[in-house]
Amino acid sequence: MNDASKKPSVSTNEKNMPSASQEPWRPFDTLRRQVDRLFDDFERPWHLPFSRHGLETPPLWQGGPNRMPAIDVVEKENSFEITAELPGLDEKDVEVKLAGNSLIIKGEKRQDHKEERDGYHLSERSYGSFQRSFALPEGVDRDKIEATFGKGVLRLSLPKQPGTADNTKKISIKAE
Repeated sequence: MNDASKKPSVSTNEKNMPSASQEPWRPFDTLRRQVDRLFDDFERPWHLPFSRHGLETPPLWQGGPNRMPAIDVVEKENSFEITAELPGLDEKDVEVKLAGNSLIIKGEKRQDHKEERDGYHLSERSYGSFQRSFALPEGVDRDKIEATFGKGVLRLSLPKQPGTADNTKKISIKAE
């Protein structure tokens, strides 16, 4: 049954192993690794030289266009509710305004940090801003929009005008 003479011989001799020069040339694999390495460098907090080895998450205003605040928009029966998470900002740092048919939320943060100890002097400044705009839906009562700010959260209430909440009509579908 098990005839050893019919089995191929297996050799672990290094002469039979393919050399690195015999592997196929894969230029796109090399390019992909180089591009991956390039984007990995962007993820590093090189702009925060005194952070604790890059383990800190930079604040919202230091992240540039990729660090927009988290915003939730919810439609309720009589209003639209907008909630924006703005950690580290105060109400004086935030501006809400209507421009035409758009609601605009702007924020700006300026922070200075100075630290002096024996042997070194540290001075850091960070500045940054963001802006989000939303098209106002039909039926919003522009004169009754309210904004509140507390504990880093901006809440906007956009009440609907009377009669717009039940302005929907269901259309029946008939078979042909």
